[in-house]
Amino acid sequence: MASLSRLHTAEHILSAVMRKFYGAPRDLEFHLSEKKTKCAYQPHRELTEDDFRQIESLVNAEIARDHRVREEFLSRAAAADFDLWKVPPEAGTIRIVRIGDFDAQPCSGQHVNHTAEIGKFVLLSHEKRDEGRLRIRFKVE
Repeated sequence: MASLSRLHTAEHILSAVMRKFYGAPRDLEFHLSEKKTKCAYQPHRELTEDDFRQIESLVNAEIARDHRVREEFLSRAAAADFDLWKVPPEAGTIRIVRIGDFDAQPCSGQHVNHTAEIGKFVLLSHEKRDEGRLRIRFKVE
């Protein structure tokens, strides 16, 4: 079974791919489970089967780059350029998780030290949900 830190780091990479290539803001919903993990996004357009194959390929390419995963702590003011919608308003210090130079996001979860520890990202399924949300389910092997 995949460790939760592997899955959580893969979710960061998936979210960065969705944001950078498909115009979807950070995941709107996120459920982490060792059997499968699911995320919901709201891309700006309908995605095709080719897009889903590309998403899987892009995530795996970033995993293979063996990015170093590190954390840093910033004041709320210094972190103002980050997407802070999931951060409690009373938090004065924000933990930023950096995946090489590919992604940096506020997060309190556990992560691997290098992306090569994740293994292979496998997109299990996708479906359009209410309000145009796209649910993606995945695992790592």
